[in-house]
Amino acid sequence: MRLGGGPARDDGQFEHWRQAVSTAFVPLAVVSTAEDGPGRFTGTLRTTALGGLQLSEVGGHAVDVRRTRTSIKRSDPGLVKVGLQLSGSGVIVQDDREAVLGPGDFAVYDTSKPYDLHFAGDFSMFVLMFPRELLRIASRELGTVSARRIRGSTGMGALVSPFLTNLHHSVVTGTMPTTPLVEDAVLDLLGAAVQSEAPADATAPGASLLLAVKSFIDAHLHDPTLDTAAVAAHHHVSTRHLQKMFEADGHTVAGWIRHRRLEKCRRDLKDIRFRGDSIGTICARYGLVNSSHFSRLFKETYGVSPRAFREQELLSTTDVTAAEIRSRRTAPPGQTETVVAT
Repeated sequence: MRLGGGPARDDGQFEHWRQAVSTAFVPLAVVSTAEDGPGRFTGTLRTTALGGLQLSEVGGHAVDVRRTRTSIKRSDPGLVKVGLQLSGSGVIVQDDREAVLGPGDFAVYDTSKPYDLHFAGDFSMFVLMFPRELLRIASRELGTVSARRIRGSTGMGALVSPFLTNLHHSVVTGTMPTTPLVEDAVLDLLGAAVQSEAPADATAPGASLLLAVKSFIDAHLHDPTLDTAAVAAHHHVSTRHLQKMFEADGHTVAGWIRHRRLEKCRRDLKDIRFRGDSIGTICARYGLVNSSHFSRLFKETYGVSPRAFREQELLSTTDVTAAEIRSRRTAPPGQTETVVAT
């Protein structure tokens, strides 16, 4: 979508961009900090989807972005963001920490808590936004890793940053592969990179065990007999201890197994590679052998039947993102794009 073109009138172009950014992500307060004001503002926003991930490139000049408690009360969809600095510099502030990012650096931040972003000059950032539970770290760890700079030149960051940069390039060129395997790879790498930055006390044996248990559950979703007792026995802990560990993370063991099974089924239902598989085949693939029971669980969780969800997704040319910006055909298929220029 091209907004404007030609001379800007007052701060109208900036206002268009500000509204587009707040719509594409979560409600945000965005102000221009340019010395000459926002009258000659130039900004871009491109967004697309990869499964449950929203991928966006956002760029502009001299802006401050704030997520306030008021805006959180108005809308809190439980999303996290990962911001990769593409050009210029940026500062992310959350949980009394400050991450100063240069090109190639990235950081995670939680939209359910207040945060500030500061960009002093020209900048562009690649932002991945997705439900909190998809980030493969324990929920209680998120507050210990938010707004921590992950350098793109060392450690896990040196592996993940080029991957994200290439992913961004594929978004821009319209060549991004859309298989669930790519989504899984992105989430696995992000989880590993973020966990590598966690303070030592946040990666205590209990946290490591929880991650190991969740990995075990994911690897055995196909087994209909998978339950709390089986998971506890495999990890040589009592069911009571296992339950307490999950409760501290805001879940139950059975609830987590059910959640992961439903998410995997949901992913396969909208994957064109599996359009020839029956709904019963897909749910049985993840240990849900009673298709009627699965259909009830699915509708209770997502508000739509598996069949209706599948038809909707396979007929749609794009996935549902956190918001849709109506576009002309200026972006590659499956993308929406906003350009604001003088």
